[in-house]
Amino acid sequence: MEVKIGVQHAPREIVLESGQSAEEVERAVNDALAGKAQLLSLTDDKGRKVLVPSDRLAYVEIGESATRRVGFGAL
Repeated sequence: MEVKIGVQHAPREIVLESGQSAEEVERAVNDALAGKAQLLSLTDDKGRKVLVPSDRLAYVEIGESATRRVGFGAL
């Protein structure tokens, strides 16, 4: 699952591949925005944790992982 996180006052977004389901990511975002948690905490496929202060969240985009194409084929 690909997750893109926009952070206020940051020029780039955070992009990570997560093994968590869309519902788990959405629940973590809702908890952070509702004030239940001060940090949005997500874990990527390699086991690294990404922590973002909940008051700095601009947006979170949850989507399926895109398959990467290799080669010179017609699109």
